[in-house]
Amino acid sequence: MTQNRNQFRENHIRFSERILKVEESPTFTLEKKADELDIKLKNEGRSVIRFGIGQPDFDTPENIKNAAKKSIDQNKTRYTASTGIKELKEAIINKFHRDNGLDYDISEILVGNGAKQVGDRVIIPKPFWVSYSQQVILSEGIPEFIDFNSDLSIDQDHFSEIADKYGSSKGDGSAKIFILNSPSNPTGVVCKKETIEKIAEICLKNKIVIISDEVYEKFLYGNSKHYSIAALDNELKKITITVNAMSKTYAMTGWRIGYCAADRQIIKQMTKVHDQSTSNPCTPAQWAAVEALNGSQGSVEVMRGEYEKRRDYIFDRIAGIKKMECVLPEGAFYVFPKISNYFNNEIRNSFDFADSLLSVAAVAVVPGGAFGDENYIRISYATTFEKIKEGMDRLEDFCSKISK
Repeated sequence: MTQNRNQFRENHIRFSERILKVEESPTFTLEKKADELDIKLKNEGRSVIRFGIGQPDFDTPENIKNAAKKSIDQNKTRYTASTGIKELKEAIINKFHRDNGLDYDISEILVGNGAKQVGDRVIIPKPFWVSYSQQVILSEGIPEFIDFNSDLSIDQDHFSEIADKYGSSKGDGSAKIFILNSPSNPTGVVCKKETIEKIAEICLKNKIVIISDEVYEKFLYGNSKHYSIAALDNELKKITITVNAMSKTYAMTGWRIGYCAADRQIIKQMTKVHDQSTSNPCTPAQWAAVEALNGSQGSVEVMRGEYEKRRDYIFDRIAGIKKMECVLPEGAFYVFPKISNYFNNEIRNSFDFADSLLSVAAVAVVPGGAFGDENYIRISYATTFEKIKEGMDRLEDFCSKISK
């Protein structure tokens, strides 16, 4: 009977072409491998140093946790509007005005279950956050990748060429969206104002909508400055969907609250998706997000200052590793070192490098190939100084052995 059931499943379960095209998340796949290795190493009194998943190692601030507890005690646990509670939308509106010089109406705000929630061709600069390409494929779109320059800034000439080819002013009109991510995951690059202005000019000319992912906007180092592209002028604001989240800024990764602002006609269509899928974001988490945005911002600066110290240390350590190259990140909490100088018969790409580093040195990093560039790896420094030091010692030792 069991055999017959299994045969039935194999013969009769059919998956859509769309879902079969979507790949597993490399970051979560890496975490699974690290978990398995950790179990084996415990008997030896060792553990995996995890530089993989991009998750703050700080606790959610007390005032935010208390706001969630209070909402539960007050029985604020029922359905809300699918796009979020009025109080949170008002807090988001105030945040955009205060931090980004942007003014929105409540009908132009949508709250989702993390920033991931919020057909045609989508232009994506590479290296890119791993989920961008997969979200486009899941939406039955076509990712169209553009290159970075050697300093990891957007190659504007290449972008202009692609936009002219696929944009609606001269080309075939199939390019509908450009995804901008600054500060960048995985590189930590922060787009300069002149770069933002050039992107704006190209998108306006070719009638391409902009999705501006600004999740890491609060983590800036040195003299770097964040610019919201929608704030440049009203025409840009009309064609820009500005996306943000509570996850990184307030160490609320598991609370799953993201939000976006856009023209009300865009929000109206996005609302339909929410109505028919998740219904609404977690209600207590929404009340926690109200406090996060409206309450004290002191914890954000504490985290930013700590990340900057870690960035300086890890960058100096990378600079001291023979054959490894890296651009100094200006934001986020990642470094993106070039490791192609270590390629050989056994280590042919970034996935081989990451697998070997994990199995030999028990250090977990994300291969650059997951972000669209096989020559690099991503290292997250959202972990303690003690783990960063130990992890860099292991990485340096590993690189010295494979470079002989």
